[in-house]
Formats: sequence, structure tokens, C-alpha cells
Amino acid sequence: MQKDLGAYRKSYEKEALTEHTAPEDPMVLFQEWFRQTEEAKGVEEPNAMTLSTLGSDGFPKSRIVLLKAFSDEGFVFYTNYSSEKGMAIANEPKVCLSFFWPNLERQVIIKGTAEKVADTQSDSYFKSRPKGSQLGALVSDQSTVIPSREYLENELEALEKTHLDGPVERPDFWGGYVVKPVSMEFWQGRPNRLHDRLRFRTGALGKWQRERLAP
Repeated sequence: MQKDLGAYRKSYEKEALTEHTAPEDPMVLFQEWFRQTEEAKGVEEPNAMTLSTLGSDGFPKSRIVLLKAFSDEGFVFYTNYSSEKGMAIANEPKVCLSFFWPNLERQVIIKGTAEKVADTQSDSYFKSRPKGSQLGALVSDQSTVIPSREYLENELEALEKTHLDGPVERPDFWGGYVVKPVSMEFWQGRPNRLHDRLRFRTGALGKWQRERLAP
């Protein structure tokens, strides 16, 4: 099977990204871009991001996860610590996050180190989740082989019967990570493929250094 996609073309003309308009702090720029993405509509989950890790088999792997908080400390998401991504992070905590916001012709690529958040923070977020999602976290031995869909649904049904009343406690194997950035690259589509790329990297004393990259 073969399909030629060479005729796909798009001219990027919505915005520009210059050193004169970009703030010195990349977190300030990320916050502004995120707000603009939300307000512009057209992206159903603006907090969806690609998480790339390096597995024990030596292969990188990327998957979509959901950003649940960000601050000057970094970017927070939640998952099963025993999952494939959790084991990869435990072995190699250097990861990459990327956001693609086509409604504004923008990308953000973040390199950083992932660390577990405090148990109290994971507890607080777990309690805020719908009960179905809480039970789903308990049922799913994420990334392991299971015999069928019916097996998973039967396990959930059994668990629902034992949790008719009262809160669901967060399991120890589930919680959050914060990715602390060392590099943040902002990509703005421009005409003739001469895209704007500004990269911020941590320098001396943790101060951000900004540089323009060729497209």
C-alpha cells in the first residue's frame, strides 16, 4: 500500500513571534499562549500534550497525556506509576513534552526532568476526580496484557459493588509527576516555511537565556 501526501499544503499566516514581543520568562509566554488557545476555540483539549520517554528497550515512545497544572515549578500530569511510562520515567527521568495548537498554528516543545509530586498533591487531585475515574484507576493494571475487554468491565463492576458508599482512596501506584523544564521552544508558523522558533534554556543561576533558531 502506498499513498503520496506531497500535495498537502498549508500557508501559515496567522501570527508572528519576535524577540521584541516575547517576554524574558518562557512560563509567562506559555501562560499567554495557553490562554489564547482556549479563547480562540477550535482545540477540544488544549491541555493535551505529547509525552516522550525512553523505554528500557532503548526505543523512545510518545503518547498523549493531559496537563493538569502548570506553574513556575513545571508541568503536572497524573498516571499509573507502574505503567510503561512510569517505569520509563523511573529508569530515565529526562522527558519531552510537546503541545500542538493548530488553531493558532503553534507548537511548544519542552525538555525537562520528571519528578513525583508530593503525596498530598496526588491525594487532592485524586479526590477531585469523578468516582468512575477513581475506580478506573484502581481496576486498570496499566500497560499489562489482559484477556479481553469483558475482563476489564467485569473487574470494574465488581469494584463498584464494594464501593457503593464512602470515598475511594488513592492507590499508592497512582499519582502525579511534575516536569521541571530546562528548555522550552516556542514555534509559530509563518509564510514560506520561514517559521519563528524561539528557544529558552536555563543558564547560569537558573536564569533563562533566549535564542532564535532557524526554521
